[in-house]
Amino acid sequence: MPVIKLLCTTLGKTLGFFTVLVVFIAATLNYFEDSETVKYTSMAEDIKTLEENFRQQNKSCFILGASGETGKLLLQELLEHNIFSKITLIGRRQLTFEGKTYENLVQEVVDFEKLDDYAAAFQGHDVGYCCLGTTRAKAGAEGFVRVDHDYVLKSAELAKAGGCTQFHLESSRGADKKSGFLYLKVKGQVEADIEALGFDRFAIYRPGVLLVDRQESRPTEWMARKFFSAVSAVGYRSMSVPIQEVAKAMVSNTVLQPEQKMEILENKDIATLGKSTGK
Repeated sequence: MPVIKLLCTTLGKTLGFFTVLVVFIAATLNYFEDSETVKYTSMAEDIKTLEENFRQQNKSCFILGASGETGKLLLQELLEHNIFSKITLIGRRQLTFEGKTYENLVQEVVDFEKLDDYAAAFQGHDVGYCCLGTTRAKAGAEGFVRVDHDYVLKSAELAKAGGCTQFHLESSRGADKKSGFLYLKVKGQVEADIEALGFDRFAIYRPGVLLVDRQESRPTEWMARKFFSAVSAVGYRSMSVPIQEVAKAMVSNTVLQPEQKMEILENKDIATLGKSTGK
């Protein structure tokens, strides 16, 4: 009995310490929190009206990276909101879906090492979404650069040549082509290279830690997500964001009408838009 009591006391103190630590870190980091860099002047407008107006334009889109965590949710959001007359998935393999919701999807299987041979897959789309990416741990440094920069940029070039006017890129918080960290440098470089292509509208999304329960997750990743979820719960929103909010923000931002051709949505912007306009 004394042992159980001691364990309960120890556990209670540990949880109490963890709670205080999270609050302290949140309060400290709040000083450095992102300001809202994008002003959503259309937020007060009826999003359903904006979607209906967009829907009547009979536009089509494509998604790169639909098999990934963000891409899967983005596809679900697009199907739910039904703002496009045609949705095409472009990837290295055919994806399997169940249900009538997915029966009208078009899938184009391409070899990313020979994208010029698949230029037709990128033709005739009005809007492009890119959630394509890997990690250095999975692909090595060279493979990471090839996927997150070369594949992404070449896809954007082919899309622009094929008539695409609006491009949405999932990037990363801290992306900077001058960074000394490979991951952030590559993300920043591909942002700059795509901007140079001159899309009529180019939206960059820079989420922090993506809060998502992966089917396969290492203990350290699980602990990190739990930590950032706790920090987020006490009001600090610059370091993490639920992945659902990223997908919702990308869809909702598509129908908004910003004044600038190029916009960067930082983590806090994504959370604000994803929450305010999500279903």
